[in-house]
Amino acid sequence: MVAMSAPQRRSEGARRRASHSMEAVIGEAVAILDESGESALTFRALASRIGGGVASIYWYVANKDELLDRATDHVLAGVLTETEPFAGGADPIDDLRAIAVTLFGAIVDRPWLAAYFMRNVEVQPNALMVYERIGEQVLRLDLTPRQSFHAVSAVLGYVIGVAADLGRQPSQEILAGELDRDTYIAQYADRWRALDPQQYPFLNLIADEFEGHDDADQFRAGLDLLLEGLRLEAAR
Repeated sequence: MVAMSAPQRRSEGARRRASHSMEAVIGEAVAILDESGESALTFRALASRIGGGVASIYWYVANKDELLDRATDHVLAGVLTETEPFAGGADPIDDLRAIAVTLFGAIVDRPWLAAYFMRNVEVQPNALMVYERIGEQVLRLDLTPRQSFHAVSAVLGYVIGVAADLGRQPSQEILAGELDRDTYIAQYADRWRALDPQQYPFLNLIADEFEGHDDADQFRAGLDLLLEGLRLEAAR
């Protein structure tokens, strides 16, 4: 066997690094997150996907936190592209609704995304631009700076909170295939119907609605309530 000289080894290391790109590394990180969740995203697993050693990952990111932040920003680039047609339309409330629904869909599809949105804007320029895009529609409502800040915070808080809640891992019975979603929800609805209506009038009232509800419809209905309140505030 012929031993390699130090210059040869450095040259081969450079070629390995050049065979990747930041985009490729982050794209594979997103794929692992989508397939198996945050716990599966290790530098070893990522290096195995892209080829090369674990040390090669450090050429692109300093640690897992930065990797997660950049993966989030990678996904939000797609949200920016999708929402571009929804900026500057005839009705800013309609634009806000369309942007919010798009962001909601991205987070529901990727439950890991909610925890890292705007966590580190130094490496998340797309996250900052999503925030700006929502804010620019609010600016068209002629609110005060404080009202505008609260409006954007309310919209983002609602979107991210509901999406993160719906993206949580299902119950063990559903994961094990013992129950489907409808049967699982029906069990709770039946328990609510059996409660004393004097002590639990609200739960009795909405039990039927809860049993037959659609998560996406429920989200949109709540969003409409929020946005109509914003419209009324802007009209004062």
